[in-house]
Amino acid sequence: MTQNNITQTPDYRYELLRTEGMAKRARVTTVHGVIETPVFMNVATAGAIKGGLSAKDLENIDTQVMLCNTYHLHVRTGDEIIRELGGLHRFTTWSHPILTDSGGFQVFSLTDLRKIKEEGVRFHSHVDGRIIFMGPEESMQIQANLGSTIAMAFDECPPALAERDYVVNSVARTERWLLRSQAKMRELKALEGAVNPHQLLFGINQGAIFHDIRIENAKRIADMDLDGYAVGGLAVGETHEQMYSVLEAVTPYLPVNKPTYLMGVGTPQNILEGVARGIDFFDCVYPSRNGRHGNLYTNHGTLRIRNARFEKDMRPIDPDCGCPVCRRYSRAYIRHLLKADETLGLRLCVMHNLYFYNHLMQEIRDALDAGHFEDYKRRKLFDLSQDCAD
Repeated sequence: MTQNNITQTPDYRYELLRTEGMAKRARVTTVHGVIETPVFMNVATAGAIKGGLSAKDLENIDTQVMLCNTYHLHVRTGDEIIRELGGLHRFTTWSHPILTDSGGFQVFSLTDLRKIKEEGVRFHSHVDGRIIFMGPEESMQIQANLGSTIAMAFDECPPALAERDYVVNSVARTERWLLRSQAKMRELKALEGAVNPHQLLFGINQGAIFHDIRIENAKRIADMDLDGYAVGGLAVGETHEQMYSVLEAVTPYLPVNKPTYLMGVGTPQNILEGVARGIDFFDCVYPSRNGRHGNLYTNHGTLRIRNARFEKDMRPIDPDCGCPVCRRYSRAYIRHLLKADETLGLRLCVMHNLYFYNHLMQEIRDALDAGHFEDYKRRKLFDLSQDCAD
C-alpha cells in the first residue's frame, strides 16, 4: 500500500513510500545524503571496518550508512581531537550518513568496571584503566564533537532476561536520561561552530522481554517527538522467538512516520523477520566477523571457505553475486590466502559479506516496491537455511 506519511524539517525528511503488513519502505533525507530503507548499517567501530576496508571500498559495495562507536572513539583517539580535525566525516573521508551509538552498550558491558548513578556511569577504560565518567550530557558532547549524522541517546541496556524490578527501575532511569540527552543536544546544536548543527537524535526503547514495560516506554518516548526510535536490549540473551514477539508488541506504538532501528541485529534471517515487523534500520558485526573466520554468505546458504574441498575450486564464492570479490577471485585463491594468514584473505571475505548484506537490503526494498515482500521473504528464508554444498 502506498503511504504519504512524511516527517519534514529544513534539514531532515522521512518519507514512508509503501507498506506491506507491518513492513515499511521509506526514504530518509539527511544533511549527509539520502538513506533508502530498510537499510543495513556497516559497522566501523573505531572509524574503520575490521578487515581493512576503506571508505572507498564501502562506496564500491553500495554502503549507505557507516556506524561508529562513541565509546571507542572517545577513549582512542579522542573525540576532541577528531573535532579539531573537522569531525568524523572529514577524519574518515566518508561523506555519507554516519550513525554513532551513545556508548551505553559498551559502558554497561563492563560489568566489573563500572558504577551506575543517576548522574551517569563511572567506569574504567578497557584501554588504559583510567576512570571515565559518562552520562547523557557527556555522551551528547562526544557525539557532537564527532559530528555524526545521527546520534543515539544515552541509555542503560539491561540484560534481556533481567529481573522485572531491575528492568522497571532501569527503564525509568533511561527515560530521564533521554530527556537530558534531548536537552543537551538542542544546546550543542545551537552553539556557534558546531561540527554538525543538523545532527539528528534517536531515542531507545528498552524493557527487556516484558511487553507491558516496552509498550509503556514506547508510548512515553513517542510523545517526545524525536527524529527516530530504536529498539534496544535485544539479541543479548533471549531467543529469536522472544525477540520477534517483542518487536510485534512494541513497533505499533512507535511513530510510523519516523525511522525505527533494531540495534545490534543480526543474521540475514533476523533482518527479514525484523523488516516484516516494521524495522527500517539494522546493524550487526556478524558479516565482518564471520568473514574474518572464512564463513561466507551466499544465495544458497553459508560457504565455509577454509574447507579442503575448495582447494582447487576456481569458481567465485557465489556465481550469482556481483561483488568486486566474486567478479575477480576464486574460492581456491581466497582459501589459500586465509590458510597462509594473508591479510588480503580477510579483506576479501569481509568485502563479500558486507556486499551480500547491502544487496540483501536492496532485494528487500525492491520486493517492497513491487508489493511482494512476503513471497520474497518466504523464498529467501528457505535459501538461507541451506548449507552451501557446492
